[in-house]
Amino acid sequence: MDTIYYVIYAVLLVLSIFGLKVGVSNDAANFLNSSLGCRAGSFYTVLIVASVGVLLGASFSSGMMEVARSGVYNPSMFTFHEVMLLFLAVMISNVILLDVYNTLGLPTSTTISLVFALLGSALGMAVYSSSYHPDAALADYINTSNAFLIVAAIFISVVIAFSLGCTVMWFARLLFSFRYKESYRYIGPLWCGAALTAISYFAVFKGLKDSSMISPEIRELLNTDLLILLPLSFVFWVIVMAFLQYVCRVNTLRVAVLSGSCALALAFAGNDLVNFIGVFMAAQTSMDLAQSWTGGDVSGMMMDGLAKGAIQANPVYLIVAGLIMVAALFFSKNARKVTETELKLSSSNTGKERFGSSLAARVLVRYALNTSRWLERVTPRPVAEFVGKRFAPLSPEEETGANYDLVRGSVNLTTAALLISIATSWHLPLSTTYVTFMVAMGSSLADRAWGRDSAVYRITGVLTVTGGWFLTAIGACTASFLVALVLAFFGTWAVWGMILLAAGLLVRSTFLTHGDKREYKMLDVSKDAQVHEYGAAAAGRLGRMVGIYNAMVKALLVEDRDALKRLRKKARSIKQDIKLVKENEVLPSLPTISKELADRGQLVFRITELSLSTCECLLALVKASYNHIDNNHTGLNEAQAKDLLALTGKIGRFYPHLIDMLKAGNYAGINSLLEGAEQLTEDFAECITRHLTQNAMDESGMRTGILYLTLLNETRAMVSNAFALIERIKELYEG
Repeated sequence: MDTIYYVIYAVLLVLSIFGLKVGVSNDAANFLNSSLGCRAGSFYTVLIVASVGVLLGASFSSGMMEVARSGVYNPSMFTFHEVMLLFLAVMISNVILLDVYNTLGLPTSTTISLVFALLGSALGMAVYSSSYHPDAALADYINTSNAFLIVAAIFISVVIAFSLGCTVMWFARLLFSFRYKESYRYIGPLWCGAALTAISYFAVFKGLKDSSMISPEIRELLNTDLLILLPLSFVFWVIVMAFLQYVCRVNTLRVAVLSGSCALALAFAGNDLVNFIGVFMAAQTSMDLAQSWTGGDVSGMMMDGLAKGAIQANPVYLIVAGLIMVAALFFSKNARKVTETELKLSSSNTGKERFGSSLAARVLVRYALNTSRWLERVTPRPVAEFVGKRFAPLSPEEETGANYDLVRGSVNLTTAALLISIATSWHLPLSTTYVTFMVAMGSSLADRAWGRDSAVYRITGVLTVTGGWFLTAIGACTASFLVALVLAFFGTWAVWGMILLAAGLLVRSTFLTHGDKREYKMLDVSKDAQVHEYGAAAAGRLGRMVGIYNAMVKALLVEDRDALKRLRKKARSIKQDIKLVKENEVLPSLPTISKELADRGQLVFRITELSLSTCECLLALVKASYNHIDNNHTGLNEAQAKDLLALTGKIGRFYPHLIDMLKAGNYAGINSLLEGAEQLTEDFAECITRHLTQNAMDESGMRTGILYLTLLNETRAMVSNAFALIERIKELYEG
């Protein structure tokens, strides 16, 4: 056998390991979010529970390995050489695509990635194969009926999951209300018994029924006696939950939510494992078939055997895969970023929205509001009042700080588990990402977590995520199709080139892509250390702004376009930093400030606004200077340059002393410096007046004059804002 096939086999192994890491980062949202969102346990408690499910699921996985082997394409139409290249194309395009989505913090469907990557790669190889097999049609290479069933089930599940999540949550809230503890005392065992029955059904039929480690007798029992086992399961769980709630005083809702997380994690590892190692396992089977081949050149061997029998996965591979997934679950930062996306979209808490507004979202919200008003008019008043009381939100004093409560957490997990298990019993493959995400979005809508002020942004987020799934399908299919064509037509050199390209991209995304590493936390104005640190940061930003201004004046006078361009970028960066601090640290802290600290909170807010105003003036100055030089206009004349340098020198003498005083906490002499700001403002007014009395009527003189007036006016505004900022920082330090 040619050495290149061993190389491809080794690369598939490495990419499968990376795929496990990336896949867990993406799919962690499926089984973590509901428990984290309702705070059923600490972060690490939830991780441990999910890890148990992942390890069990991986160990029992038979998984649906035939999807990678023959579920989308007909292996009997391909040779061993073509199949190995097909697998390599799938993995190269699939792992990189998933890593891009995780880096952006968008959950996507690993099932979609696998299915469409297999489809695209098979089409690419079919185009290559048909070039020397003109009698074969492209449709002969694709398992059309099965591929269509997989794709249709995945996309139809979007509407079903959202609608069912919304409906179940509405009735659950009507039953319990937001103040659910009183009702839960009486019907808690029934509710949790039903939830755990659904979860058990899900864990057995979605997670374990098709496992190679389940005996045929037990599998037959599960299939034939289902109608007897389900009622018995319900009675058993009601008794257990009643004992825990009334005797042991256990919060059984937490038990139900954590059990659901474990069951979803089990099913994820047991069935979605094919998305990460299925291609490698199929390649291993192909290598085994090739090594036993006695008919000559192995590269031309037809792969009929790949569609025969079941793949018996080596338990060692499965356990190792489970351990890799658990490690990724604990240490992947991308996993936390993806979970944050869904939690933000389903949270009832206010604050910075994860997504902006879109036309489609605005239209949908407008129609929803009109429909709501119509329903209010036609609903009988007693019914409307009863429903209104059940959906009355908690007061700020009653809020727990969680994204949502345990009732919604149990609805999310139970509904998702039930949907997936029913579809599995009908042999309809579903995406766990699709189902769990859309159930969570439907339940958050029914729970009125999307208020009028946030609905547009939440719907935009849902459209962005679901649109990302469709783009995943297109991207995976297109990328794998092109990669497969390159590999097929250019041979060994293309294989090495693609391997090096994939390695370079993975190294860059893993080790060299830094991005914004800053972690923001809400400012606590009751803590002096945090407040003083905030003031020092504002003073530091002001110092950088003064430095940019001085450099801008020098670059303008020598007409250095490149320097002005760099300074414009720096000014924009400072402005973005201030906006992020405002959105992530300052604004979320304002509703939590007590009356005793209201003055300090107001100072912090004023410092933020003055910092932003100062930076906006600076950015206007740099933009005006850059545009003037970029358009090759005449620079400032000698008199204008002299006046501007003189004013810049005065500004430069003020700020180092002021900032040093603020940092040192020694304000001796600061009042005299601040008084000098009034004289500086008068100097600017004098320069403006002197310029306006001069006559410069030619076009170049007019353009330069406009620039000069802009510089003077914006600099005066910047200085005014900056001195006001310094006074506020001084007050903050003294307070």
